Amino acid sequence: MDSIVVTGNGPLEGQIPIAGAKNACLALMPATLLSEEPLTLTNAPRLSDIKTMTELLQSLGAEVSSLQDGQVIAMSSHNLSTTRADYDIVRKMRASNLVLGPLLAREGHAEVSLPGGCAIGARPMDLHVTALEAMGAEIELKDGYLHAKTNGGLKGAVHTLGFASVGATENVLMAATLAKGTTVLKNAAREPEIVDLADCLRKMGAQIEGDGTSEITIQGVDRLHGATHPVVTDRIELGTYMLAPAICGGEVECLGGRMDLVGAFCEKLDAAGISVEETKNGLKVSRKNGRIKAVDVVTEPFPGFPTDLQAQMMALLCTAEGTSVLEEKIFENRFMHAPELTRMGAQIEVHGGTATVTGVEQLKGAPVMATDLRASVSLILAGMAAEGETTVSRVYHLDRGYEQVVRKLRGVGAKIERISNS
Repeated sequence: MDSIVVTGNGPLEGQIPIAGAKNACLALMPATLLSEEPLTLTNAPRLSDIKTMTELLQSLGAEVSSLQDGQVIAMSSHNLSTTRADYDIVRKMRASNLVLGPLLAREGHAEVSLPGGCAIGARPMDLHVTALEAMGAEIELKDGYLHAKTNGGLKGAVHTLGFASVGATENVLMAATLAKGTTVLKNAAREPEIVDLADCLRKMGAQIEGDGTSEITIQGVDRLHGATHPVVTDRIELGTYMLAPAICGGEVECLGGRMDLVGAFCEKLDAAGISVEETKNGLKVSRKNGRIKAVDVVTEPFPGFPTDLQAQMMALLCTAEGTSVLEEKIFENRFMHAPELTRMGAQIEVHGGTATVTGVEQLKGAPVMATDLRASVSLILAGMAAEGETTVSRVYHLDRGYEQVVRKLRGVGAKIERISNS
């Protein structure tokens, strides 16, 4: 199993290109199931989760090709062979459940295994199920599979989500494009990935209004056609690399970065003493002066502070002046990186969904273990600012969400290498 070795090496300088969004791409790919015509995605990230979704779509009979070194994904679902999404594939990644809505809308039936993914909370499917049931689906859980069918197709409905779930919003959004009549989804998620999916579906002929707000209206159409669509910039990768110069010092330009994708995050950086400037090519980040200041963080659905940047932000605040309080309101079990940061000299106390971080002047390198995707990169960031050498093990999590992380960080002066232990 591979590990990553990081040595504190001072300020960073240069540019980091930001990839297309993993979470957007994983929702866009199942949209191919809605049409017999080709769907092509550009600016695709090169990640193991994308390979897993490719494998899942191919298992259903879709044709999926990776072009231009993986940055273009060409898909066609003109000849689906099955509507059963098997456990052996679905268990690897929770986003696999996004085939449920499209299959149900196009074929009228589907069998989808309950999904897997990171161990950071239960992430139940009940929000997906109740929304699709409101549209006339009959869904039964049997032997670990959701067995779904419709009687004459899905029908438009007015439905309010119990929680502004991104995945449930995406599943309903895709399903409703081919439903009979109008669907109004209330308390919908507002994330940029939702807007990106809606943009793509509109290119395919869908009639959608209100994406980016809490109420989305979808007028069903008889069929969707093919399209070509660029994947939106990954705001989580963007935020992660913005933290690199914040932690280490120096100045880094994140190419492709957009302020509107990370507004709440930028507000916290500003309060901590980090400068973020828009450039013609992206966002330029540097420390204003001196030591980072403590700030309090509460994770919230978009446009609030992203839960997927909480671990990385904690790494920054470990060396801040003063005491910070981080409150996790999205997922339970999401402070598993805290004990590992403590091994590096951080002072962190966790009580339920709240972590209190008292800044220290210097972290110390240590052997640490990644517990999930975002935790793994938070430990790398901490290691870049620590004195001595940090070895991060179990970095297979990293490959699910960050492409070429070693190459990108080396490019701005970090001392980092990946070691194969096999």
